[in-house]
Amino acid sequence: MNILEIDHVEFYVGDARQAAFLLCTAFGFRVCGHGGPETGLPGQRSLLLSQGASRVLLTSGLTAEHPACAYVSRHGDGVAVIGMSTDSVAEAYAESVAGGATAIEAPREYQGGGATVTTAIVSGFGDVVHRLVQREGSDAQFLPGAIEMVELTPEQIAAQLTPAQLEAEAQALPAQTELGAQALPPDLVRSIDHAAVCVLAGELDSTVHFYQKAFGFKLIFEEYIEIGEQGMFSQVVQSQSGGVTFTLIQPDMSRKPGQIDEFLAWHGGAGVQHLALSTTDIVAAVDALSARGVGFGFTPSGYYDMLDDRLGEVDLPVERLRPRGILVDRDHWGQMYQIFAKSMHIRHTYFWELIERHGARTFGTNNIPALYAAKERELATAQNSTAVGEL
Repeated sequence: MNILEIDHVEFYVGDARQAAFLLCTAFGFRVCGHGGPETGLPGQRSLLLSQGASRVLLTSGLTAEHPACAYVSRHGDGVAVIGMSTDSVAEAYAESVAGGATAIEAPREYQGGGATVTTAIVSGFGDVVHRLVQREGSDAQFLPGAIEMVELTPEQIAAQLTPAQLEAEAQALPAQTELGAQALPPDLVRSIDHAAVCVLAGELDSTVHFYQKAFGFKLIFEEYIEIGEQGMFSQVVQSQSGGVTFTLIQPDMSRKPGQIDEFLAWHGGAGVQHLALSTTDIVAAVDALSARGVGFGFTPSGYYDMLDDRLGEVDLPVERLRPRGILVDRDHWGQMYQIFAKSMHIRHTYFWELIERHGARTFGTNNIPALYAAKERELATAQNSTAVGEL
């Protein structure tokens, strides 16, 4: 089996148009396709967004029977499908099922616009499944015959929203009306670097084993993270190609409950906690997204005072990192720069990450504790707040 890279992620959401408006105005995605009953997708409304090579499909159920409705009812908006590209869906499907994955949808073909796209669906973790994708011919099509390719501006998306939805979005992003027409610099965000997944206590080892057996992934990194009285176990699995990476995390139940426990409780089980978007200029990306109303986690100034002793010389000047709160770490191959956006999710579960790699292939041992310490502060603020504008 040859799993190549993350082809796309599909979110199940309560309102695909409203979710698209948020991602376009705040994070710079662009609508490039749509699907629904009129394109042969009964009971659903889907919008395809892209930025660089990253593709996000937003799907809302139109009837109570659609699986998106049950997902949103249990978890809220969240990642329901992680698409993984392969050079042979038939082989990947057969081998993953033989390795322990549950068969959900047998291989099927979509043809049109000079492209042939073959897909199949198998189980993953929790309620998240994997869509195996094989693409041949034109790259301009996503699912020919099911997703019609288009391009809409944020203003066109806004025109499809009700006044109540626009008011809700304006409260979430006060500056978006005047910023909506601004575009991010081309290719500022390149692709989806990795997914971070929270699993229930006792399920980490079995989940790692599942990905090794069903998809041929390898374990590339593991650590125990301790933050005050809290603890968590982390293991990272990656496809043989290096193109698909999952950071798997479970809470240490012998320690004080923390934000992983909170995620599992608020999300309603295992799920994707965040997706990391790769960029070649994290400083410019942070500035652009901040101008659009995106908030990022706070990093104390003292973190940068210790960088030289901890890491030695770093590639990006500290005076550019400090005011933006960008974290720095390294592995055996190079450096990485990361920052984590504050959650815009009503349950404070899902959030986004930006990452810029300077040769690093895995993860360092210092940024993850820094992330979870920052998320603890954010969750504490959310739990203690009674003002609607702060939730």
